[in-house]
Amino acid sequence: MPKTAVVILNYNTADYLQRFLPGLIASCKGLDAQVVVADNASQDGSVALMQERFPEVPLILLDKNYGFTGGYNRALARIEADYFVLINSDIEVPDGWLKPLVEWMEAHPDCGACGPKLLSYAQRDTFEYAGAAGGLLDRYGYPFCRGRILQKVEKDHGQYDSPANVLWCSGACLLVRASLWKELGGLDERFFAHMEEIDLCWRMQLRGWKVTLVPQSYVWHIGGGTLPNESPFKLRLNFRNNLLLLENNLPGTFAAQGLPEKEARRKARRRIFTRMCLDGLSAMVYMTTKRYNFYQAVVQAHAEYRKLRRPGEIPQNPQQPEGLFNGWIVPRGLFGKK
Repeated sequence: MPKTAVVILNYNTADYLQRFLPGLIASCKGLDAQVVVADNASQDGSVALMQERFPEVPLILLDKNYGFTGGYNRALARIEADYFVLINSDIEVPDGWLKPLVEWMEAHPDCGACGPKLLSYAQRDTFEYAGAAGGLLDRYGYPFCRGRILQKVEKDHGQYDSPANVLWCSGACLLVRASLWKELGGLDERFFAHMEEIDLCWRMQLRGWKVTLVPQSYVWHIGGGTLPNESPFKLRLNFRNNLLLLENNLPGTFAAQGLPEKEARRKARRRIFTRMCLDGLSAMVYMTTKRYNFYQAVVQAHAEYRKLRRPGEIPQNPQQPEGLFNGWIVPRGLFGKK
């Protein structure tokens, strides 16, 4: 097997390291793979735990919390491998989870990234919200998955057990071709956390690479280990990063459909404006239901987007990505409409 670096980016999750790291280390034995932990300046004793209990695991110490994006960018810049696996500390892996992913990449040189099925740690036969069986995106930038639409999550009864090209695989467990990671400059650090893997996978596809869900591999994910779902900060990141995601990739996507650059950028601006109006409706719902911190999170997200935005790059000879849904997923998720 080629050399694979399995890298946990840790921030204040010592309990998860203690619980899941032994199984991860054991699962990589006999493979040309090494587990590495990078720490985003944790303050919960994570570093002491690693030094005392797991001295054999390489430990990369970062001087502050750079978020998911900056942390991984800095950590992977120090690692030489053919493949990088980004994996959360709150994931339990079975024996044999890694080999199918690496074998898929070896057999498919046009694949830039792949991921396993993501199952719920609490409900073992059910998909997990963060990535399920591979991610898609609707026309307004709302992400959903094979096996999960909005908050509705399916049980896994083999319905997605064939490999499938998707728009994105979850950054909770994502294998990336190291050379491509470096070519693309890693993750966009403006995102800090949330949706950065969607952006990375979309950028890959615009340049002609595939992103594939490989169901012969599966892991169990707790989810929400760093930021709970009801966090206004998490909500702010999601609303802001949705807009950055569209700004980065819509111009290239429309150019791949044959539009001249000027028209592709104009169409992207119109689509983003529509999404911002939909965000405004969400903010009104938060206001009328007295969730004022959520309302403020949307307002702040839009203000930050305006400060951070920059014209999306259009690659030379852009390719049409797979996994883009031309409808609006929200009515389907809420009311079962197509």
